[in-house]
Amino acid sequence: MRTKKTMDMTEGPIFRQLLLFSLPLLLGNVFQQLYNTVDSIVVGNFVGADALGAVTGVMPAINTLVGLFVGMSTGASVVISQYFGAKDEERLRKSVHTSIAATFLLGLIFMLVGYSISPFLLRMMRTPAEILPLANTYLRIYFLGIQGLMFYNMTSAILRAVGDSRRPLIFLIVTSLLNVALDLIFVIICHMGVTGVALATVISQFVSAFMGLAVLFRSSEDYGLRLDHMRLDGQILRRIISIGLPAGIQMAVISFSNVFVQGYINSFGPASTSGWGIYLRIDAFVILPMQSFSLAITTFTGQNAGAGNLDRIKKGIRVTLLLCVAVTLAICSTEFAAAPVLVRFFNQEAAVVTFGTLFIRLNCMFDVLAASNQVQACVLRGIGDAKAPMFIMIFSFVFFRQIYLFILTHLTASVIPVSLAYPAGWVLCSIIMQVYFRKSGWQKYVTGDR
Repeated sequence: MRTKKTMDMTEGPIFRQLLLFSLPLLLGNVFQQLYNTVDSIVVGNFVGADALGAVTGVMPAINTLVGLFVGMSTGASVVISQYFGAKDEERLRKSVHTSIAATFLLGLIFMLVGYSISPFLLRMMRTPAEILPLANTYLRIYFLGIQGLMFYNMTSAILRAVGDSRRPLIFLIVTSLLNVALDLIFVIICHMGVTGVALATVISQFVSAFMGLAVLFRSSEDYGLRLDHMRLDGQILRRIISIGLPAGIQMAVISFSNVFVQGYINSFGPASTSGWGIYLRIDAFVILPMQSFSLAITTFTGQNAGAGNLDRIKKGIRVTLLLCVAVTLAICSTEFAAAPVLVRFFNQEAAVVTFGTLFIRLNCMFDVLAASNQVQACVLRGIGDAKAPMFIMIFSFVFFRQIYLFILTHLTASVIPVSLAYPAGWVLCSIIMQVYFRKSGWQKYVTGDR
């Protein structure tokens, strides 16, 4: 069944479809980033720099486990979009129910594992002693409520797979505003500090999960949920895992590698930790258009691969690359100029502002170099080739980056080469991905000539 809430991308104007699909994704991603950004602003201004470091410094640890699941939701989205594009209603229904059932089981595992290994992850990051207790509190509360985040991500992935990027946006607008209100209440009125910020985030994520599940259970369309259909289909689960697991491993391993990058940054002191955390928060907003256009090309590619439209996929790639480069370049130029002002939104301490401004200006203009590898990786996942992006990105963002850091930190005591580890990996990844994309014959996944 096709309704006005879904979008069939196998025909029609490509630029218009990608833009209309990307805009709600972009706005949704902005509001999703507000969860952690508002946390940072509130604790940085009303609790202190140590609390700010605790909230911002734990993100690599969170992303290590969350990244694994996000990859699985990507696999589910690709499979669902392909069945949607092929108009295979029976397998579409089975893939949706398999995805939700798997989310529940994985959520329980991630909650237990995340809570248990939180102290270990913080020690690996060489978290400063002043920050460690607060960071452990935030991280453990976050993992206890991780089911909410996982169900939101999966229900949104299902809706995006069928071309509906608007309702996930509505969920995020509502819950982001709720998160802001709860942050202010718990921190400023109730004086709960880092604990209040963590609880505000968890509560908001559960509300967004409930909204997503409610939409799917109330839907009478082919992708609607029914309790009596809630089971794991072995064949479809294997397809989801074959696409999602490489993407999940890639995200988890890269995030785990970033734990070590955070460790190098932390060795320069609490002000460096806070400054780096602020840079990551700001840059997360800067790359949102790129991420949103990349998510759009994943769904676009999946639907057209299911329909066998190779020429349409190639045109979609060109349009997406143009959008990514133009928008990212414009935003990064503004970020570079306004760096000190942006950092002061989070914290006014001179040392924190100095480090934050330095990190932003060293790295931000390199963001545009990541556009090609992000778009090409998403196209490959959209056609079902998830292993190549995994290997290329793990090599570039993990192995190369760690070798780079090991060598440079033995040659100099400056924080500058440490902060440049990110763009060094982006450049290498874009080069390798471009070679693979030209030489691999990925088109065979669409034409069926493998």
